[in-house]
Amino acid sequence: MEVQETRVQTDRVLTIPNILSMARLVGVPLFLWLILRPEFGGPQSDGWALLVLALSGVSDYLDGKLARRWNQISSLGRLLDPAADRLYILSTLVGLTWREILPLWLTVVLLAREAVLLVMVGILRRHGYPPPQVNFLGKAATFNLMYAFPLLLLSDGSGWIASLAAIFGWAFAGWGTTLYWWAGVLYVVQVRRLVRADPTTD
Repeated sequence: MEVQETRVQTDRVLTIPNILSMARLVGVPLFLWLILRPEFGGPQSDGWALLVLALSGVSDYLDGKLARRWNQISSLGRLLDPAADRLYILSTLVGLTWREILPLWLTVVLLAREAVLLVMVGILRRHGYPPPQVNFLGKAATFNLMYAFPLLLLSDGSGWIASLAAIFGWAFAGWGTTLYWWAGVLYVVQVRRLVRADPTTD
């Protein structure tokens, strides 16, 4: 699969998958503004924030699917897709932690994984390697977290729907956090192997 994707990779910028990824990036500040409006005296806009998150999840699925189906896998797309994922996770962590829906310790655990990955990317660049590709485990972790966050946002209310959302939201958050760190450990192992195999390494 990796060989096939590399062979059909394109340098085109304006492809449908890339446009979807760009739209997801534009949605990041919009989502953060919507979720934090009540904290600054504005009306609650959780419904709109949930809609933005849902559209992000749909576009996340479509951009990868269409890129493979239409042979529009691109260098830009390989950067935009994980960047959009991480920015949505970061903005959601900021918003939900600010509103005290997420505990600070969970935010620290997830951000610590991102810090580890940034260090790994720096090591790869020093040895002339590109950033690691998103693997299935990392994508599964992101999907779990993207399910967890809107459910936890929905749980910030009263009634049986909020109670049910809290149960499923924390279940997805637990699985997502575990998979997120598992994927991070695999990245570290991958980087270690590449660096050891580098003939220029002392």
